[in-house]
Amino acid sequence: MLNRYGDKKIKRRRAPRFELSGGLVCLDFVNTLDDRPSGEPKELLASYIDLARFGEDTGILDPHQVDRLFGLSQAEPAAAKHALAAAIQLREVICEVFWAILNKKPAPAAALMTLNQYVQVAAEHSRLVEIGGHFEWRIETAPADFNAPLWPIARSAADLLASDQLEYVRACSSKTCQWLFLDTSKNHGRRWCDMKLCGNRAKFQRFYSRQKRSAFTTKDTKVHEGNR
Repeated sequence: MLNRYGDKKIKRRRAPRFELSGGLVCLDFVNTLDDRPSGEPKELLASYIDLARFGEDTGILDPHQVDRLFGLSQAEPAAAKHALAAAIQLREVICEVFWAILNKKPAPAAALMTLNQYVQVAAEHSRLVEIGGHFEWRIETAPADFNAPLWPIARSAADLLASDQLEYVRACSSKTCQWLFLDTSKNHGRRWCDMKLCGNRAKFQRFYSRQKRSAFTTKDTKVHEGNR
């Protein structure tokens, strides 16, 4: 089952920190390294607390779990740092696999092997539950385990890769962005990670270019008329 959360109401204690336009937690996780195409990407997971906050924003951790992990990260900084390194490794192998698919290439064997290792650990913390007459997977997120945020992320990536939704994974058309998202639009023609962000920026750039061309054409016409 794909791990969607866009329509899920999350009880918050803190204001959201992350832009969540990917539609699935695994894609939003890839987007926590911002400005990838720039050559100087911006790391949004600078600390373990950032990772826990991502878990809270996406709803894969509840606020009580986040509070518990905050406290543990202060008490055991070395363990928290190790878990953060694992999270970044998971993010990058997910990115490698999906970028290969977007470019119609086979998934890199090493990245897929590493992803499978995380998926297997996630499976150890998964269980089937019956809800309203149907069954779905639930991840048991232990409140005192630094790696708890990684299990639903790995599971989300695995579910998407094995689903018929894989063909609708897109990258933002902005060359300076290229965030990943699941295109659930009616005609599957979505181009931007977020119309309010990259979409509006592109619209403004097109408008500015048209205005500039129009001004240049008007000026050129006046020059020609003045030379007659």
